[in-house]
Amino acid sequence: MNYRHSFHAGNFADLVKHALMLWLLAERQARGPVAVLDSHAGAGLYDLTGDAARSREAEAGVARLMQAEGLPPLIAALVERVRAVNPGGGVRYYPGSPVLIAGALRADDRYLGFELRDEVRALLDDSLADWPQAQGMGGDGYDRVIAAAARATGPLVLIDPPFERPDDYVRSAETAIALVRGDPAATVAVWTPLKDLETFDGFLRRLEGIGPVLVAEARLRPLTDPMKMNGCAMVVVNPPEGTEAAAGEICGWVAQTLGNAGARAEVWGL
Repeated sequence: MNYRHSFHAGNFADLVKHALMLWLLAERQARGPVAVLDSHAGAGLYDLTGDAARSREAEAGVARLMQAEGLPPLIAALVERVRAVNPGGGVRYYPGSPVLIAGALRADDRYLGFELRDEVRALLDDSLADWPQAQGMGGDGYDRVIAAAARATGPLVLIDPPFERPDDYVRSAETAIALVRGDPAATVAVWTPLKDLETFDGFLRRLEGIGPVLVAEARLRPLTDPMKMNGCAMVVVNPPEGTEAAAGEICGWVAQTLGNAGARAEVWGL
């Protein structure tokens, strides 16, 4: 299954990923200046009348989010960020992790996002032009975040590959392991699709023994068709205090509001 950011922008999985990243960033900022590293940054900002219009996943994700009422605080925080990139109202644009994070940075914080494809890297640069603390770079994100983390202290790292390559699960796990071994104060959040339990369990087994790991799942349908994204997970290595409650609030709302019959959220530790 390919997961191109532009095709799936604004879907339910983005809501889980981005709401939790905003919370992780705020929690880390409460302890001092932070460096945020993003292994697969993408374009930064997405026009939902483009590739996303073909998948129609944003209609079942962010479009429903923006019409919902009685939102829990961490979901409402994401709504405010989406409104910020749609000043005329509506929801034509959806902010990817680079723009979401850049918009929340303070003067002493830094964001560095990596993008392998040159044409997408140009879009990333454009989307970050208003924030001098945020920068996009080219290259293999797995290798580049490890190198960048060596120059930071206690970074917050997002690993969010498109899962176009058969080794993305393995490299995601290996990169997370290298990051926390290099800096035990690093917090690493790995986003994965949920297609089938065998693939997901294999990924989690690679992370066993590296330290505290929190798994936050939002399953929108049973995991019976490995060709579909039946849900998603955020796997947080070295989760700060409060992550379980934050992830439960986010995944619970997404599963209950956007899922099919039998949808559920689970938050648990390895």
